[in-house]
Amino acid sequence: MARTVFITGAYGALGAWVARACLERGDHVVVLRRDEVPASALVLDGIQDRCTVVHGDLLTAGLLERVLAEHEVDTVFHLAAHSVVGTAQRSPLSAFETNVRGTWLVMEACRLLEIPRVVIASSIKAYGTNGSRAFREDDALHGRQVYEVSKAAADSIARSYWDGYGVRVAAARLANVYGGGDLNRSRLVPDVLAAVLADRPPVIRSDGSPQRDFLYVEDAAAAYLAIADALDRDDDTACGAAFNAGGEPHSVNEIVDTILRLAGVDLQPEILGTPLPEGTSDRLSLDSSRLRDLTGWRPEIGLEEGLRRTLRWYRTHPLALDLSYTRTHGRSLQVGRDQAQEGDRRRAPRQAVHEARASDHGRGEGGRRRP
Repeated sequence: MARTVFITGAYGALGAWVARACLERGDHVVVLRRDEVPASALVLDGIQDRCTVVHGDLLTAGLLERVLAEHEVDTVFHLAAHSVVGTAQRSPLSAFETNVRGTWLVMEACRLLEIPRVVIASSIKAYGTNGSRAFREDDALHGRQVYEVSKAAADSIARSYWDGYGVRVAAARLANVYGGGDLNRSRLVPDVLAAVLADRPPVIRSDGSPQRDFLYVEDAAAAYLAIADALDRDDDTACGAAFNAGGEPHSVNEIVDTILRLAGVDLQPEILGTPLPEGTSDRLSLDSSRLRDLTGWRPEIGLEEGLRRTLRWYRTHPLALDLSYTRTHGRSLQVGRDQAQEGDRRRAPRQAVHEARASDHGRGEGGRRRP
């Protein structure tokens, strides 16, 4: 049966693919747009034209209740987030406003309107950066940095609405999501692709050996839909629960070498050899067995095929990684708003930069400055 789905963060890489997946199964999709994001996959791939677009800010009082009521929404995917780790660390108030307050506003609206399915975006970052084995959902959330803490808080706040109010909600804790439409050049895959497409050597800041869990964006979108479907179970197993969704750990060197080979270029990466921050494990991954056992979900796209599809997407949409285009045309790519919230609003400059607040972007997970 078709659903009416509301997606925050639909203009980010993951949000756009969640919207596409919902449309492909026949759902009516409503998306929230704060600013124009011309390089978003939602725009470039024509997905926006098939959605109902609501203009507004997630933090505007009364907006969410109006949208949920007027569009008769029955499923919410909350992916809007301040998701660039470096920017969150520099602008903590903005990060907490968007990631924490934004989440409780969504949850309050869903409680008041009795929305039957709510999935919120958490992250592998909520566990922190020190893991001796693959993280499981019952592991403690040990986030220490601003972004990590904000995701851990949002995760806990959202899930408390099941125990406290009976809202059928679950949290999706995803690994490092990659794929077409990621505009965040502080992440490994888009940064390497930008270098390759510009015919210059990619830069590896670490020695290339750290391993991270990488998940292709279509598999990530499928995980969100599987979690939403699980909320309909009569046994309430999924309600108030968190679900890991990861792929397979791959080293930075493996990612870079695979991209260079698929692109067919003869470039040698520049390896800086910068050590990882103290307390950061050289291998971080997720145990996804809970989601697999409950829903049957598992990643279907391997690393090579996923990177091949990603490379194809950026070659089809070369402007997506063109920062001069993004800065000129993308009014959402700015940090002036963040600065204004932390200083004198009359004096804080509004300036366009690539690492923007991602209330409209929902760029997925793993926004830390790449190894």
